[in-house]
Amino acid sequence: MACPFLRDVVDEEALVLRRAFRRERVFRDRLDPLAFPDDHLYERYRFSADGIRYLCRLLGPRIKHRTARSHALSVEQMVCVALRFFASGAFLYSVGDAEQLNKATICRTIRSVCLAIKALADVFISFPGHRRLCDIKEEFYRIAAPSGAHEADFVNRKSFHSINVQMVCNADCVISNVVAKWPGSVHDSRIFRASEIYQCLSQGEFSGVLLGDRGYGCQPFLLTPFTDPQEAQQAYNHAHARTRARVEMTFGLLKARFHCLHKLRVSPVRACDITVACAVLHNVACLRKERAPRVPPAMDWDNPTIFPDDDSGWLLRDQYVLNYFR
Repeated sequence: MACPFLRDVVDEEALVLRRAFRRERVFRDRLDPLAFPDDHLYERYRFSADGIRYLCRLLGPRIKHRTARSHALSVEQMVCVALRFFASGAFLYSVGDAEQLNKATICRTIRSVCLAIKALADVFISFPGHRRLCDIKEEFYRIAAPSGAHEADFVNRKSFHSINVQMVCNADCVISNVVAKWPGSVHDSRIFRASEIYQCLSQGEFSGVLLGDRGYGCQPFLLTPFTDPQEAQQAYNHAHARTRARVEMTFGLLKARFHCLHKLRVSPVRACDITVACAVLHNVACLRKERAPRVPPAMDWDNPTIFPDDDSGWLLRDQYVLNYFR
């Protein structure tokens, strides 16, 4: 009798044995992920039903399977699988158990959706933003203008990450620039100097200034706090801190919305891709007015300065103090 596990089997009895040992494929009935109320969906996917449908229309052409063979996942199921991973940061098998799928399918699906979202980064993340530059400046001015007594809603500070991510945001916490490709040991200022936005700002392509912590060198286009402030400089530092808090709030919202960013169990390259994908989803959620998560306060981790201040940056900062804080 021939062995039943060889590829070319002629013996009839061997064929019978092969059929007996063959593992029958079982296709589980998968629930419609959108057939739940918005509270249920938000807890698991961080988006409402309308938000998920919007993402499906957006990503469908990039992730849809060409055929329905082997009960291929629908676009809605693929998007929900990726969103559950981003929102929970759970192990892949845990996401698979929740979605009634095996680990290999979960891994392929998350990767496919992640790359599709990342491909839309230039659409949803643009500097200086999706609104008029004068409106963006006006909103930041209202946060800590000397004539007003506005208190920041809450303040979040950075904590160290395996990947050091640079972000720029507007006053609504919408991300306008993200750089996610550097190891956590690389200094913030070095990342900024190597970024495309630094080149654009240094060449005068945009008006206005960015705000940075003491880890950055003071530049004409990036203002930092005074190290040992006097009376008027203290008012400037206070306004600087309250305004710059928006980018810390943005980091806090991003990590609260997508818990996977607290601890990614993937390679550095994939961690960078997931970070950009989450930034895109964050902007989609903000632009669509999805429910914002509560953000716990964090510690401050200002980096020591490694690049010297620019004299022209000092002059511009002093001019701001003279014009607005005396």
